[in-house]
Amino acid sequence: MQPFPPVSVIGFLKATSRLLPLMALLSPLQVVAQPAGSGLVIEEITVTARRRAENLQEVPIAVTALSGDELRLRGAVDITEVAQSVPSVTLEPTRATNTTLTAFIRGVGQQDPLAGFEQGVALYLDDVYLARPQGVLLDLYDVERVEVLRGPQGTLYGRNAVGGAIKYVTRRLSDEFEVRLRGSYGLWNQSDLVGTVSVPVTDRFRLGATVASFNRDGFGDNLFTGGEQYDKDILGFRISAELEPVDNLLFRVAYDNTDDQSSAVAGWRPYPGGLTSIPSPQDVFDTNAAASTLPSTAGVNGNNQVESEGWMASVEWSNGDFLTLRSITSGREDYTESVIDFDSLPSNDFDAPVIYDNEQFSQEFQLLLDQDRWNLVLGLYYLDSEASNDFDVVLGQLIAGGLTAYTGGLVETSALSLFADFTYDLSESLSLSVGGRYTEDQRKADIFRANYLGVASPFFGNSSATRLAVNSDFEAERTFYDFSPRVNLSYAFSDDIQLYGSYSQGWKAGSFDPRGANFLTPAVEQGYDAEELDSWEFGVKSSWWDDRAITNVALFYSDYQDMQIPGSVGIDSDGDGVNDSFVGTVTNAAQARISGIEIEGNLLLSENLSARFTASFLDPSIEEWLVGGIDVSAQRAIQNTPEQMLFGGLSWNQPLAGGDLLLNANFSYKSEIQQFEIAAPDIDQDGYGLLNASIVWTSGDEQWRLGLHGKNLTDEEYRTAGYCFGAIGCPSSLGLENNTTVFYGPPLTAFGTVEYNF
Repeated sequence: MQPFPPVSVIGFLKATSRLLPLMALLSPLQVVAQPAGSGLVIEEITVTARRRAENLQEVPIAVTALSGDELRLRGAVDITEVAQSVPSVTLEPTRATNTTLTAFIRGVGQQDPLAGFEQGVALYLDDVYLARPQGVLLDLYDVERVEVLRGPQGTLYGRNAVGGAIKYVTRRLSDEFEVRLRGSYGLWNQSDLVGTVSVPVTDRFRLGATVASFNRDGFGDNLFTGGEQYDKDILGFRISAELEPVDNLLFRVAYDNTDDQSSAVAGWRPYPGGLTSIPSPQDVFDTNAAASTLPSTAGVNGNNQVESEGWMASVEWSNGDFLTLRSITSGREDYTESVIDFDSLPSNDFDAPVIYDNEQFSQEFQLLLDQDRWNLVLGLYYLDSEASNDFDVVLGQLIAGGLTAYTGGLVETSALSLFADFTYDLSESLSLSVGGRYTEDQRKADIFRANYLGVASPFFGNSSATRLAVNSDFEAERTFYDFSPRVNLSYAFSDDIQLYGSYSQGWKAGSFDPRGANFLTPAVEQGYDAEELDSWEFGVKSSWWDDRAITNVALFYSDYQDMQIPGSVGIDSDGDGVNDSFVGTVTNAAQARISGIEIEGNLLLSENLSARFTASFLDPSIEEWLVGGIDVSAQRAIQNTPEQMLFGGLSWNQPLAGGDLLLNANFSYKSEIQQFEIAAPDIDQDGYGLLNASIVWTSGDEQWRLGLHGKNLTDEEYRTAGYCFGAIGCPSSLGLENNTTVFYGPPLTAFGTVEYNF
């Protein structure tokens, strides 16, 4: 599929006035039949984007809410499917795993899961910030709703977020005994099972638990080992308790655990092996990778596993409708052993065993005041976290005996923030919000890198490895300070139309590159600087056609300063013309600008038929990027940010057999995506579209639900990530096998689902 022709933001804005009647569409909302005489209306959606329960249409920011029930009706499996229908959002698994997340919103995100690189998009699980991307690509179970806030979020949330925030809100426990069972079976031997129980022990004390198992055969095969590619083997559970000793006091505790034992994914090779001449597999989901069976990854036993767990304890006390006090305490940790086969061949030309080990503790206090004409959110947030990575880069064919570069890095973060947001109703129609956030962010790093003769380093069990050279060994510390403001002015022309304009600032502290070689480049010890984004936004939220239609439009302009862009390149340490090691690079790109328009809407065509549509048209550009005093911005682009995104869907409800039958079909389109800042045609993705459909029957008493879901019905092949270290079309090369590999999104899948609630 070819991309749509380029669309300039200015040109699109000129056409907006003529297109508004066609923008009446949106995904998360539902058709609701009201009593006779009242007609059809769109069901009101309640969100807590501003730390208080509000109608989505009254919140003067760009926010999308998807209910858990809506996601189940679509057959959504994990949180990446949210990106198909939410403007300006890209969510993808990070290369070799199922549960490490790469997230971008409005051109802001983070590609690399290494220690020291903090996410540009903040992910929250029940108001708990998840500091690391490992284990946070969440499967959708036990979810009440997912909220996506676009643009900087710092005056209302614990952790400052430059690009936006994604809130995963779990279900509250029921006052009645409940059991919910959901099973799925489909193509690729997909076999999922989710069981949930909620028990009211007393009128004021409730217990709950959910167990979820997600399994699937691989979309492809390992042609060398006989193993599977892109399979799924995930087991998760969550237990929680709620206590209300009195009406205005709530204690809530929860523990969750996820174990991902899916096979390591190796990318597809577009070229034959440079030395071995092994041809490319015919199927893009197949591979000849053998790193998991080679001595290069013996230090992790060829294992690929991501384990994550966390606990949360919250206390909420309110004094009527005026004062609310909250405390949110949390601890989380995750551990990853993974095998990265950069060459995707039976040879050990370019292999990497990897260990990530992360821990975090956070404490947040909130004070909320709510009066007739004003409300205040005041918060104090503390985060203490450690992120470490250890990995070998094994170049087994470069010299006799093999050459290994070991990297060990630990980055500690200690952050304290005070934030506030105050809203005052200047009149019945006009409201002003002002907010600010002060942050102290301390980073400590302990980095060691060395080259060894041999296959694997001593850290990964090779005691006979001979150290050749240490190219990085340092400890460093920096503290970053920032104040980020926010101003929002909204005006309600009527109950149906609201306009708002805002200015907000996002900020992310600097840190240290755990792959940097300070012996080669002493400036590595200074780390990289903080980044800052100034965002201006203007929006319109409207309901019309007797509340049968909703149109939300947001226009934004972002000025991005010192954007942090990590990467790694091969280097020739001995000057023989062949790269024999690598070095990490983190650049503070001087200036970038991102502007765009986002549209969301919903139209109730009849009691049975509804239509939905979302779109984003972005203009991302890097304005200045100095390398050695030369501006290379013309050869650079913003990663993972399609300029055009479209989503459209139709839903038909029809009474059937004492219940309701829902037919749903939707199509999403994303234009060309550049994976990294430098174009690489072999791993970048042209524009593509995905077609999905569902048939769901729900019994009249809502005890039974039967569904049939199809994803990517046209079997589109589309790239989601890649490694470009080959001799053709890559910024730099490493290894001798022309090592470019590409990862693909799921092919056509279909599955049936049975749910039973009692």
